Amino acid sequence: MDAVWQALYDAAKAVQHPRRVSDYVTCGEVAAALLSKNGKIYTGVCADTCSTLGICAERSAIFAMLTAGEQEIDKVLAILPDGSSGAPCGACRELMVQLMPEHYRDIEIMMDTETGRTMRFGELTPEWWIGGK
Repeated sequence: MDAVWQALYDAAKAVQHPRRVSDYVTCGEVAAALLSKNGKIYTGVCADTCSTLGICAERSAIFAMLTAGEQEIDKVLAILPDGSSGAPCGACRELMVQLMPEHYRDIEIMMDTETGRTMRFGELTPEWWIGGK
């Protein structure tokens, strides 16, 4: 991994602390870091509930970015419970498409930290209902 991806990995790993919050909520099993177009790193963790009120780590990081006043994503990395990385789920993809309808295809996703394999969001999600250019 190059230095930027390593910084994202380190940032996500720093917040990945799996824990049971209550009998109904766990969090931190998955952690994510994203790089905004302005070069700032934002992190988030998943929160899983016994109902549908949970949130994925990627969306948590996106909401941290939005809270800080930014809205453009350059790169995304998520660390799964087993230490591997992978593609965002459908809900996370939907948010990224709606957030950047004209440019979501340019977001770079870390698919495999072990090999350093990345994909552009446009390769991973080539066509979406919004149909950005």
